[in-house]
Amino acid sequence: MLLTLIYPLLLLGGAVLAAQSSINGRLGSTVGVLASAWLTFSMGAVVTFLLVFFFEPHHEATLFSVPKWQLTGALFGVIYMLAIVFAIPRVGTAAATVAVISGQMLMSLMIDHFGWLGNTRLPLDSSRMIAIALLAAALCLIYASNARRERLVAHHA
Repeated sequence: MLLTLIYPLLLLGGAVLAAQSSINGRLGSTVGVLASAWLTFSMGAVVTFLLVFFFEPHHEATLFSVPKWQLTGALFGVIYMLAIVFAIPRVGTAAATVAVISGQMLMSLMIDHFGWLGNTRLPLDSSRMIAIALLAAALCLIYASNARRERLVAHHA
C-alpha cells in the first residue's frame, strides 16, 4: 500500500517544485536573487519548525550528533535555490526545470552506480542509459524551442 503512494507523492513533489521555482523566479526578478532565496528559506524554516515541533517523533540521533557531512544537504539547497531563481526569468520554467532534472538524473545515476553516500549500489544498465539520452533530447528540444522563439522576437523587433 505504502509503495503505491510513493510515486504519486513524488510526482506531486515535482509539480510543486516546478511551481515554486517559477514563483521564486518571478520574485527574484522583482526583489533580487538573494532576497528571494532568503525569503524562501525563512518561510521554509518557520513551516518546518512548526511541523517538527508538532509532528516529528523522537529520534535517537539529533542534528548535533549526526555525521557533519550529512548536513551539507542544506548548503546544496541554497545552491539550487540561487541557481533556479537566477535562471527562471532568463530561460523560463520548462528549460530550467529540465536542466535541473538532467543534473539530478546524472548525479543520482552516479550515486546509485557507485553506491556513494552510503546508498545501495544499483549499476548503470541500458535502461538507465536510454533514460539519460531521452532526458538529453528533451533538454535539447526545449533549448531549440527557446532559441527559435528568441530569433522570432528579435526578427519582429
